[in-house]
Amino acid sequence: MNNLKGIFPALLTPFDRQDKINEPVLRQIVKLGITQKADGFYVGGSTAETFLLTIDERKLILEIVIDELHGKLPVIAHIGCISTSQAIDLAKHAQSCGVDAISSVAPFYYQFSFDEIKNYYLDIMDSCSLPMIIYYIPGFSGINLNSEQIGELISDKRVAGFKFTSSDYYTMERIKNLRSDLIIYNGFDEMFLAGLCMGADGGIGSTYNFMADRFVRILELYKKGDMSAALDEQKKANNIIQALIKVGVIPGEKALLELMGIPAGVCRKPFKQISPEEREYLFKIWNENNN
Repeated sequence: MNNLKGIFPALLTPFDRQDKINEPVLRQIVKLGITQKADGFYVGGSTAETFLLTIDERKLILEIVIDELHGKLPVIAHIGCISTSQAIDLAKHAQSCGVDAISSVAPFYYQFSFDEIKNYYLDIMDSCSLPMIIYYIPGFSGINLNSEQIGELISDKRVAGFKFTSSDYYTMERIKNLRSDLIIYNGFDEMFLAGLCMGADGGIGSTYNFMADRFVRILELYKKGDMSAALDEQKKANNIIQALIKVGVIPGEKALLELMGIPAGVCRKPFKQISPEEREYLFKIWNENNN
C-alpha cells in the first residue's frame, strides 16, 4: 500500500457552458497534477461537487481520469452516497475501472446509528475486493465518531486508510497509534504540516489541484527535518487559502486554474460565481505568494 502514500489532489470537476463535464479540461487538470509531482489522485470527493453530480456523471469522471493516467499513478475513487446500493454500484464500477482503492464518507443526513454506519462500510467492502479509505469529515457530514468507534471500523484490515478532515489532531494520533500500518491522509490543506507532525502519511486536498508542488515540497522538507522551511511553505499556502475562504473555496479554486490557463468553468448552483473584484483580489494574493 506504500504507493497510496503522499500527495493526492482531490480533483475538481470542470464544467462547460452547457453545464456538462468538460472532458478536455479534466484531462488538463490531471496533467497538471502529474507535472507538479502528485503521488496519485482522489476522484469524486467533496471538491468534485460530487453530491451535485448524477451517478452516471461520477462514473464518467472516473473513466476519464483512469484513461488519462494509463496506470501512471494510483487512483482512489470516492464512492460515498447516503444509499448503500448506490455506493455499491459505484464501488463495483470503480473496481471494473482498475482503481487502487475506494473511499467513502459515512452516510449522513438521517442521523444513522453507529451500527448502521459500520454496516454501510461492511456492505461496500463485501461487494468488491478493493481496500477502503474511510473519509472522516465531521464538520460537513455531522458525524462525529469517538476513538472506540473508529477503532472498531479500522479493526477490519480491509480498511487500508483514513482521510482525516478534522482539526482534532489528538484523535488522528490515537488512530495511528491503534494501527501503525493504517495510511492517514491529512484533509485540511491549511494544517497539512500539523497533520504530518501527528502521524499523517500524506494528504488529500483541494488546493493540490493547482499547487500540489508546494505540498510535495512541504512533505519533503518535513522528512528532511527542515521545519522552518516547511512552515514557510505552509504559510504561503495559507495566505492563498485564506483568500479562497474569503471569496468561496471551490469557485475560487476554479478561478485560479483559469489564471493558469485551465478553463475549469464555474460551479453548479447553489454555489455562487465570484465577482470580478473577488477574482482580482484572489489573483493578487496568488501572485504575491508565488514569487
